Amino acid sequence: MRRRVSALANAAPLAVIRETFPGRPLHDTAVSHALLRSVAQGEAPETLRLYVPDEVVLFSLLDARNPGFARAQAAAQELGCPSLLRLAGGHAALFHRKCLAFAWALPDHRAPDGIAARFADIAGIFQRALANLGVDARQGEVPGEYCPGEYSVNAGGRIKLMGVGQRVIRGAAHVGGVVVVGDSARLRELLVPVYAGLNLDFDPGTAGSVEDAVPGIEVEDVRRALLAEFSALRSLEAGTLEPSTLALAAELESWHDPNRTPRARLAGVTPRPGKALNAGDPEIR
Repeated sequence: MRRRVSALANAAPLAVIRETFPGRPLHDTAVSHALLRSVAQGEAPETLRLYVPDEVVLFSLLDARNPGFARAQAAAQELGCPSLLRLAGGHAALFHRKCLAFAWALPDHRAPDGIAARFADIAGIFQRALANLGVDARQGEVPGEYCPGEYSVNAGGRIKLMGVGQRVIRGAAHVGGVVVVGDSARLRELLVPVYAGLNLDFDPGTAGSVEDAVPGIEVEDVRRALLAEFSALRSLEAGTLEPSTLALAAELESWHDPNRTPRARLAGVTPRPGKALNAGDPEIR
């Protein structure tokens, strides 16, 4: 049996960035996309973003091709929430100010099991970090959860807390997602009509937050726990966003705008090379 090689088995420091862009959720997502491309070109080091996002529903390209996509977008808009297209596959997820979003851009060394190894690494890190905060954290899909995936992390096998997806391009991979720390009521308020619009199964009882499992927990508590787990595996250093990366992000914003993206086959347009994967996609089971 081939031994799984950890994607974190790297002697080089991992750059950590926490910068965010309040009021600009489209730019926030484009920054992670720009980092992926910069890492692929060798213009940026392996980088981990851990940041508090603005409220936004993130749809996948699969959602964008769903006949109910416009209906789902309208449902989110009626509740005061904008929407955009993310890098990875899967289905709709909600980011908001009581969440901690993550975007890990790393060189892709094309190991045969690289995709699964990266999913396993990040799921293990979240599971251990949340367990250290007092959560009965488990890896795996909760039946009926939103954006289902086998590398989700849940509390007690009942409520989904963290979801993750990947996008792989030539030279690099992006592992990104979100852990919901608080305000699970808002999560359910938005995802119920969004999933109804997409005509997708969703059990609202499976949507929750870390605070539901450990009352009083804050986003910074989760950030510190995650950094402790990463630092046990890799040396970390403070990173910065280069002006060239921010300029590229501005150019990439249209890729994530559902009304003007060149990525989706909404009008017969073929996306550029790259593979979007969600933790539940059959390609990586």
